[in-house]
Amino acid sequence: MNVEELLRDALRDQAAEQPPPRPGFAGQVLAVRRRRRARRFASAAAATAAVVAVAVGVPLLDGGKDDVRPAGVLDPGDTRAHPDQSPPRELIRAGDATMAAYYTTENVRQTARRSRTTRTYWLLDQRTGRYEKDARWSFVAVAPGLKTAAVLERTIPARRIGLLDLTTGEVARWIPVQRGVGGLAFSQDGRTLVATTYSADPDVVTKAANDTTGTVFSMPDAMPRTGFYAFDVASGKGSWSEVATPHDSMGLPTINVRQDFAPSRSGQYVWTGLTGEPGTRFYDLHGRQVPAPAGERYLNWFVQAGLSPDGRRVAGDFAGKTMKTSSWITDTRTGRKTEVHGQQLLAWADDRSLVAWDVGKDGGGEFHNRLVLVTVGSDRTVPLSGFRKGDDRAAGRWTPVFAETR
Repeated sequence: MNVEELLRDALRDQAAEQPPPRPGFAGQVLAVRRRRRARRFASAAAATAAVVAVAVGVPLLDGGKDDVRPAGVLDPGDTRAHPDQSPPRELIRAGDATMAAYYTTENVRQTARRSRTTRTYWLLDQRTGRYEKDARWSFVAVAPGLKTAAVLERTIPARRIGLLDLTTGEVARWIPVQRGVGGLAFSQDGRTLVATTYSADPDVVTKAANDTTGTVFSMPDAMPRTGFYAFDVASGKGSWSEVATPHDSMGLPTINVRQDFAPSRSGQYVWTGLTGEPGTRFYDLHGRQVPAPAGERYLNWFVQAGLSPDGRRVAGDFAGKTMKTSSWITDTRTGRKTEVHGQQLLAWADDRSLVAWDVGKDGGGEFHNRLVLVTVGSDRTVPLSGFRKGDDRAAGRWTPVFAETR
């Protein structure tokens, strides 16, 4: 049973009445692709009543201290929605996609021209099913199964990586590193951790000397990204690979100041985004460039959902062709594209359904969006959270961190 079928009965119990659309809501095609490519990071009106499912499971530490896979306690059929909450206070979940955390960002001014973008995280307390603030970390990556998170302390580049036990909130152990780390990503099976290394803080921005708008930033003389570590999570052992900054034909760098690496589906390679064509680049675990693996050549680094669980579909960029807000889904075997509802695709709930950002039917602007569940081939969208307010740089604007439940 897919997520759409799972929710159908629950949706029948929701309130039938919806607020009428506000007059003057014009169709708007969102220029999301342009903005996403420029971003340095790898996106309340009344809504329907919450979808109620089974109780929240509590993960058990029964797999050994080095086990980062799920214990099977969080039921994949458990779906939770809170359309009245933004940011969410209680568990958000759809199928295999669980919102393990969320963060807000703030630009902290350091000098007249220099500032730093900082993140503050709220992590899911699995004993209570509520999100609790944890200001210790500057970067959090959650492993599949929601038992372990890799964390970096407030100063980046960090000289050690913490493996946080998400059932206790305490660091189980530290992995020391010789080269400073600024980004983290787990492999699909949770056994490999890729850590992106930087020579300087990638979250520091410097305003251009001749800028009077506060929106034009100068590029560093040399990009701070230096390479990546690939660690075996169980043992903490790993090696570092240097990766040179790619450039275009004019000698300009084709990566952003923060451009993290992530494991490929198989875990045999890592990949990263490019600001120009072909959009992505793959490397083996020794830092040597390789062709894109079959099925992964359609990945977009700025689309978080990536490949479907069965590997047959890949989430794509904003479409807006036949729907007001929609995104592309690409068949990895044929390259054929289809549209699905959703402004920005965030995580796969099953092989056909995804969690996405989307605007409301009553309008409110492109940044007035909420988490919804969408399904390929269906016009139905199910609200999962309340609406975010403000533009994409608004203080306190929250961003979800999803992890696969099983």
